[in-house]
Amino acid sequence: MKHTHHAPSVTSLPQAPHDEASHRVRRYALTMGIRTVCFLLMAFVQPYGWWTWVFGIGAAVLPYIAVVFANAGSDSDEVLAESPQQQLDRPAPTAAPPAEEQAQDPGILTIHENRDEQR
Repeated sequence: MKHTHHAPSVTSLPQAPHDEASHRVRRYALTMGIRTVCFLLMAFVQPYGWWTWVFGIGAAVLPYIAVVFANAGSDSDEVLAESPQQQLDRPAPTAAPPAEEQAQDPGILTIHENRDEQR
């Protein structure tokens, strides 16, 4: 059985590792920044009340959430690579204009790459 391997389309490739890593670092820094704000609000907002507990829970839980989100990369997203060859194998969605219209249109350039036609 013949197995053909087609090159994937550029638009269907996953995100570059450098871009993915910088996105994960930004997401981690944002979550830890929110955690710092929760900790400061817990300590400095007076009088203490129910919101103190909310800020305290946020300050305690957000590090776990930040690490889980930072470690969850795009490897969990399944990206199906689309082959341009498969798209070329499909018939065109519209019919081609008749040959006499193609010959009259000066905007069409035809290149032949056969050795017989080069001589």
